[in-house]
Parts: sequence; structure tokens; C-alpha cells
Amino acid sequence: MAPVFLTGFATSAALIVAIGAQNAFVLRQGLARTHVLPVVLVCALSDALLITLGTLGLGRWVQESPALLALTRWGGAAFLLAYAALAARRAFSPHALSLQGGAVTNLRAALAACLAFTYLNPHCWLDTVVLLGSIAAQRPPGERFAFGAGAASASLVWFFSLGYGARLLAPLFARPAAWRVLDAAIALVMTAIAITLAS
Repeated sequence: MAPVFLTGFATSAALIVAIGAQNAFVLRQGLARTHVLPVVLVCALSDALLITLGTLGLGRWVQESPALLALTRWGGAAFLLAYAALAARRAFSPHALSLQGGAVTNLRAALAACLAFTYLNPHCWLDTVVLLGSIAAQRPPGERFAFGAGAASASLVWFFSLGYGARLLAPLFARPAAWRVLDAAIALVMTAIAITLAS
């Protein structure tokens, strides 16, 4: 089962190690050292839940529902554009750029944002439920759990590394220009993803 676990781990890692709304939010919270543990736990546990649902066959059901695919596509595009607009606004703002800039300081708001970046983000659903679920479905029934466990473990390792490893970048982000560059990059990436979804 170890090779199957490692295959699930590597496949999941290849999908989640990319700049996206969820990763950008975790990075921002990690840089500010604000509510890092609850944020990374919510992201990792949410991914584990979605991967499990995909492994159990939800991905095939989603693919067969045009209305659900359209809803996630357009809703996700709107959500990502709104987030891109907020990031662009921060990038062009000459004030309030600090290590706390843009981080959510209220725990309830941070968790709500984290859940939104996970469950309202169609890329998250596509990667975990549809893609990983489809790959797991191709394996023999006895190997699906090991594959899903490996995929969920990759998510756990990634979010903890991103959240707590972000502090290594703190000296760089002590400069306001670095925050502007980060927010501009986030705005561009989110806009590109939204356009891809809508087209």
C-alpha cells in the first residue's frame, strides 16, 4: 500500500502547490502570524473531506450534472474576480501596507474567509473531488483508501509548510513594495483563473 499512498501524495502535491486564492490567503495569514493554526487546519481538513468525497464517487456525479458544473463555474469566476479586485486595491494603496496588511485579524472572519476560499472556489472542487476522485476511481477498491490518504496527507503537509514557513519570508515582506508585488501577482492570477473558468 505504500506505493499507492505515495502516488496519492505526489498527485495531490502537484495539484495544490500553485498560487491560488486559498494558498494566497494562507500565505498572507502566515506572514502576519495571525490565526495560522486554525487556518491551516481548516484548509487541510476541508481538502481531506473533499478528497474523501471524490474517492467515494462524488466527482463522477458532479461531472454528469451540467447545471451544477455551470453554477460552480460562474459562481467561482465571480468569487475569484471579487478577490482579485480586493488584492488589486491593496496593491495600489500606498498606506496600510505592513506585516499585518491584508491579514484577517478576527478569528471568526479568518475562518469564514478560509471556508469561502475552499468551498466557493471551483478549482478546489475540481482538483480534489473531480480530478483526484477520478484518479482514485481507476484504482482497485482496496487501493482507493490508501490513495486518498496519501492525497490528504500532501494537503496537510503543504498547508502547514505554507502557513508556518511563511515567517521565513517575513524580512522580505517588511518592505511595503513586497506586499504590493504579492497583491498585484495575486490579482493577476485570480483574474486569469476567473477568465479561464468563464471561457
